[in-house]
Amino acid sequence: MLTVARERAVLVACLLPGNTNDPHDPLGELASLVDTAGAVTIDQLIQQRQKPVAATYIGSGKARQLAEMVEAHHGDVVIFDNDLSPSQIAKLEKITSCKVLDRSELILDIFAARARTHEAKLQVELAQLEYTYPRLRAMWSHLERIAGGAPTGVGTRGPGEQQLEVDRRIVQRRKSELKREIKQILARKQREVAKRNKDFFTVGLVGYTNAGKSTLFNAVTQGDAYADDKLFATLSTRTRSWNLGGGQKVMLSDTVGFVRDLPHHLVASFRATLEEAVHSDLLLVVLDVSHPRANQQLNTVMQVLDEVGASDQPRKLVLNKTDLLEHNGDILIFKQQYPDALSISAKAGLGMSELVGCVHDAMRGRVQQLCLAISLAEGKAIHFLERSTTVVDRHYVDGQVHLTVEIGDRQLDQLRAMGVQVQLIDNMAAQS
Repeated sequence: MLTVARERAVLVACLLPGNTNDPHDPLGELASLVDTAGAVTIDQLIQQRQKPVAATYIGSGKARQLAEMVEAHHGDVVIFDNDLSPSQIAKLEKITSCKVLDRSELILDIFAARARTHEAKLQVELAQLEYTYPRLRAMWSHLERIAGGAPTGVGTRGPGEQQLEVDRRIVQRRKSELKREIKQILARKQREVAKRNKDFFTVGLVGYTNAGKSTLFNAVTQGDAYADDKLFATLSTRTRSWNLGGGQKVMLSDTVGFVRDLPHHLVASFRATLEEAVHSDLLLVVLDVSHPRANQQLNTVMQVLDEVGASDQPRKLVLNKTDLLEHNGDILIFKQQYPDALSISAKAGLGMSELVGCVHDAMRGRVQQLCLAISLAEGKAIHFLERSTTVVDRHYVDGQVHLTVEIGDRQLDQLRAMGVQVQLIDNMAAQS
């Protein structure tokens, strides 16, 4: 595992046409990632180009300037906001005389440091191997001498290629083992999620990393999820019961946060971790509305949700950290595009009742007023209706109770699932 703990880092960004960096602070997010990894930023270098340079990604002049920065500040590591090829990393390390990491490698390192559960560790290892495998040739530095020297001779090309193939086979074998184990975890989790969805209304908390999802999760469930003002504080999904009041409960899942330009192999590897979100009945998209790049972060979250297949269920935008805003102008901007967005502060406890009401309405679905006749022997079903619906009227006839109730579509489905004989006396077609 790589480590950048307490190292002095010089940050670099090569801004190409169509980049998604914040124009006011292009290296702001990378600096946050570096801080999360335990390093300290000592200087920054930014270059705008139409296309990267094949050898060093940035121009030769900027590469020399980077080397001067490293020397002047006694830098330990150079971290690029771009993804570099192995040959570019090798060339830059030669120029700067220090370690060079790219964005994907930094994110993988953070994930490796934060992984606590067996599942998360498997996901991280697979992602690291996916990243490493195509780079094996360049990682064998002695092969440069072998391949670049005499093409024939004892101890030259052949043995090196053999060792490279051995390493490739080892990596491929381990990848296959990890995929098989993760597939088993995914299958088990799919069964667990399917059963949970059958028994409960499920809600998934999704959003950009450090948006406040775990703080919200703890506020409504007492779920003791780890929450910190760091990127990727949560790597493993945690699910707890959320009591909405009135006898109503839902299952709430806290998920790993998303980030701009998340490496595609990392998204693929964490598919099992995001299984809760993919199959939730409702997604609460938590957004740090106080963040200067909130709009860009929201676009990233929506894109990643589509990529992992979480596109069929309804999404509700939750504007978090409103207590940090000096005025409500930012809230109004988002509400123009998302009129139903909720304004809350999970930390300060603001807007919680509105959030509960929103989830309660989503759980009930379309509400109708119906008159149902149920045998008095069906005590469980009668108790369910008394507890879970609004009873408008009741009277007893020939061993039956006739209940006029305001009932949602999901509650009707739950009633049918009990296998109880229910007679519809009168559909008043009054929708609340």
